[in-house]
Amino acid sequence: MAAPWRDVVRDAAAVREAAAVAVDAALLAGVLMRTGEQPHASDVVNYAPFTLLPSAVPRALFEQAYAVQQDFNLLVDAISQNKEFLGQTLASTIKVDDFTAQLFRIYMQVLEEGLAQTVFLGINRSDYMFDCGLDGTAALRQIEINTIAASFGGLTSRTADVHGLVLKVLGKTEEASRLLPNNPAKGLALGIAKAWELYGSQRAVVMFLVEEIQRNIFDQRCVENELWSRNIRVIRKRFRDVFEQGSLDASRRLYMDGQEVAVVYYREGYVPQNYDQQNWEARLLLERSRAVKCPDIATQLAGTKKVQQELSRPGTLEKLLPGRPEAIARMRATFAGLYSLDEGEEGDMIAATAIADPDRFVLKPQREGGGNNLYGEELRQVLEKIKDSPERTSYILMDKIKPQPALNYLLRAHSPLQVSECISELGIFGVYVRQGQELVLNQAAGHLLRTKAIEHADGGVAAGVAVLDTPYLV
Repeated sequence: MAAPWRDVVRDAAAVREAAAVAVDAALLAGVLMRTGEQPHASDVVNYAPFTLLPSAVPRALFEQAYAVQQDFNLLVDAISQNKEFLGQTLASTIKVDDFTAQLFRIYMQVLEEGLAQTVFLGINRSDYMFDCGLDGTAALRQIEINTIAASFGGLTSRTADVHGLVLKVLGKTEEASRLLPNNPAKGLALGIAKAWELYGSQRAVVMFLVEEIQRNIFDQRCVENELWSRNIRVIRKRFRDVFEQGSLDASRRLYMDGQEVAVVYYREGYVPQNYDQQNWEARLLLERSRAVKCPDIATQLAGTKKVQQELSRPGTLEKLLPGRPEAIARMRATFAGLYSLDEGEEGDMIAATAIADPDRFVLKPQREGGGNNLYGEELRQVLEKIKDSPERTSYILMDKIKPQPALNYLLRAHSPLQVSECISELGIFGVYVRQGQELVLNQAAGHLLRTKAIEHADGGVAAGVAVLDTPYLV
């Protein structure tokens, strides 16, 4: 892959000047996070970490990722409506993974009561890396699809302008003009606004369900402000607020402090640490309600690693999306090798293979949020420990992607300016809205490029490892 900034990276004076401009531009553009020291207040903020230079991305792979996003939207929506598939796929996982089991219990309870919700909103982000083959050609490989709380659609809407300015400062005006416009915040808000409209109550509000510690609040505010600009009222509440103030009326409309809630947009609730007994009760109340949940619990389950692994089995996509061979071919072309660790001969064989050659694989638990995957020696040790235990079924194995590193500078507050060998991950945001059985919106809503130094195996921007980036198509 071409390295378009080779001349710049080694020019220390030019890099120092550009970095100073870049940091001020990021602050000016609102590429912001609260600080670790004061995560509850916006009195003191700093810029969210980002690359000095936009990273080269192969144009063909970028276009391929966009072209397949509507297919993945359809697939996630189909899985969320397929009780039999979710039940069979997660049967082994829920025996050993308490978190997935609790989600599944709520899912079954809500189905047995009968769904009050008639409008469904999906906001997901499909993440890819560029796998470099032995001959040097790159292939698009899906890492995962995030179906709950997919973040950084807001801040990344403001990052391209920063990189455009940096390139101009470095004398690369022509290259700056080639950076693509990107506004996921607007696309995500469009989906939320459509769901709010179809819910059918002008007085009702959109509720952002947020974490106790909200360092990434500005990313959410970008989406929030898009809704306010459409005169849609937004409230921000935590699980504990729902537990204390939430109620359902006779037709299961959700009320918070007397305000009817049309849409619940989760930016929380994707890891076990988000829940205590009260929070689980709050989640059940939300799921039982008529409000449009983004995601509903079935869609959250559709995003589990076990489901991802099952989708790679021959014939699975055909059962979920009958009569759509072109869509299936587009999706399958992005799949990496995925392997089940269920009990039995197939699981025994792949576990033994991974223990013998751990650098070929990544071991993934059923968790979101970054920083959970295991590699190399750590993977081998964990598999050795659990290979004869049912606990191994709470993981899947995936082929390790081997991207081509490139030189860049990762700008972080209070960190020295130094060049790093980096790899990038491309995410495409997808939005869909379904009313009953009719899909009324299905589109790609923008992209997110995150980049990290090669010594960091796992983790995203919120986890403190990756930084925001902008694709420069080559």
